Amino acid sequence: MSNQTTDTFEEIVEKYGDFVYNVAQRMMGDPHDAEDVTQEAFIDAYRAWERFRGESQVSTWLYRITVNRSLMRLRKEKRARQLTVTGYEDRNVVNWADSPERQALGSELREKLEEGIKLLPPQLRAAVVLRDVQGLSNTEAAGALDTSVASLKARLHRGRVLLRKYLEGYVKAPAQG
Repeated sequence: MSNQTTDTFEEIVEKYGDFVYNVAQRMMGDPHDAEDVTQEAFIDAYRAWERFRGESQVSTWLYRITVNRSLMRLRKEKRARQLTVTGYEDRNVVNWADSPERQALGSELREKLEEGIKLLPPQLRAAVVLRDVQGLSNTEAAGALDTSVASLKARLHRGRVLLRKYLEGYVKAPAQG
């Protein structure tokens, strides 16, 4: 166990259990899958606990484990439906910034957004979940995904474009440019 970490593993599970489940839920989109991923992530974390050196925060370490577990499960399931066409050629992607619809984000739009996140390819979903849903910084999210900040930004941009295309029928703000 790390000298910098004074919590026991049991305390880590109690302290970060909801956090790990929330990440898993956003990645998997299904409560049952999220419960399985949470359990698998904590088993992985327990097995690696003695090797955790405190070079990153416990939360970043758990993000990485949870996202990796989620990605492994998603790869196994090979989800058939994913958003993949960006529509860059259309150039009429809706800009939701400051629109009344965004300010009054209702449950229908929220559900549609969650549906869209579930349809993103796993690597893009992970970037969007960590940055836009969980609120990590670019550096923290890149660390959790074990990738560069530049790669994270590319995934995040592509994921956001796909989500905007997916939601443009629900958010009808005129494109600004």
